[in-house]
Amino acid sequence: MSKIPLCHRTVKQWPINGAKTSMNGTKNSVKCEKNFQPVGLNTPLLLIFAYKSFIMNYPDNLRYTKDHEWISLEGNIATIGITDFAQRELGDIVYVEVETIGKHLEAGAVFGTVEAVKTVSDLFLPVSGTISELNPEISNSPELVNNDPYGGGWMVKMTVDNPSDVDALLDAAAYESVTA
Repeated sequence: MSKIPLCHRTVKQWPINGAKTSMNGTKNSVKCEKNFQPVGLNTPLLLIFAYKSFIMNYPDNLRYTKDHEWISLEGNIATIGITDFAQRELGDIVYVEVETIGKHLEAGAVFGTVEAVKTVSDLFLPVSGTISELNPEISNSPELVNNDPYGGGWMVKMTVDNPSDVDALLDAAAYESVTA
C-alpha cells in the first residue's frame, strides 16, 4: 500500500522521478497539487497534538522513584501508583495484582505486579510501611492506570513507617532527568 502524504487540499498522485520503493514493492512518493504544502510538524494543530501526546506529565506535588513509581503523602498515609512514563512504556494495562494487603514491607520490596498486553512488571514500594488498601476500581478497570495514572489509576494506599523517608525520593525535576 502506498503512503500518501496529507495535503491541505486534494492530492493528485504521480510517481516522482527516482521514487523509492517501499518494502512491499509499491512506489511510496507522491506530490501534492501545485501551490499546496504537505502537512508537517510545522502545522500548529499537529504541534499541539504532538505536545499533548508525547510530553510526559510529572506533577510537582508527588515524589518519584527510579523504578517509576510515584507517591503522595498525607500525614502518614501514602498513595502509590506508576508514573505516566511507566504506563506509556508498558502499553495497555490489562491486570494489576497486589497480594500484599495488610503486610509490612521494606522500601524497595515488590508489592505487586502490573500486566500489560506484552509484558508483566514488578511494582516496588518506595518507602517502608504496611499496605492497607488496593484501589478497588482497577480490578474491573485496569485501563485507569493508562488513562489517569496520577488520579483514578492509583494502585495502593499504605501506612508509612517514617514519613520523612518520602523527602529522600526524587522530585519532579529529578525524575524527569531520569526519564530523559
